[in-house]
Amino acid sequence: MKATTIYFLCGWSAVTLAVIGAYSQQQRARRVSIEGISLATWIMFTEMGVFWILYGCFAHSWQAIMGSLLILPLQIDVIMRLKFWDDWKTVAKSSVFIFVTCVLPALLWGWSGGIYGTAFAMVINRSPQLIKLIKVRDATGVSEAYWLNAVIASVLWVTYYLGSDYLAAGVATICSGTTNVFILYLAWLRHRQFEKINQSN
Repeated sequence: MKATTIYFLCGWSAVTLAVIGAYSQQQRARRVSIEGISLATWIMFTEMGVFWILYGCFAHSWQAIMGSLLILPLQIDVIMRLKFWDDWKTVAKSSVFIFVTCVLPALLWGWSGGIYGTAFAMVINRSPQLIKLIKVRDATGVSEAYWLNAVIASVLWVTYYLGSDYLAAGVATICSGTTNVFILYLAWLRHRQFEKINQSN
């Protein structure tokens, strides 16, 4: 099997995992709870998804386009369940942050500048979720399956991007993937702790 075929398959596998992961989080928010889910993180996920779609059009990468386009409705549904209209400050701050870190660098230095800015944004946008998991005991709304998929998908995206000579996108994904690992661990830890508390009661 040619290397280009492997990269191609990694890209579409990452798209598939992204959809499965986003669906698992959307379903958990719909059926179980929204407790522990960070509005700021999901606002930024959604806005960066639009940025990645535009980048995919520029880079002629259907994988980059579909990886964000297919999960956009699921992300919007999670945001709706978090009642974003009750917290306009978070929405405004998150949107300004994405503009400054992603859109502005792209306008000033081209797509590579925007993607390197996105690398920073992809770590920072996960920070509210990371901090929330550190602070709260009840994280029943946070889907472990989503973050596990995010970790595996990150590995596939990095393979695809670096193998296809999209260096900036590969670096951005390495940064976000590392943060995904920490969030997955904390979600797993909080769920185990919550189960022990319920069993003791």
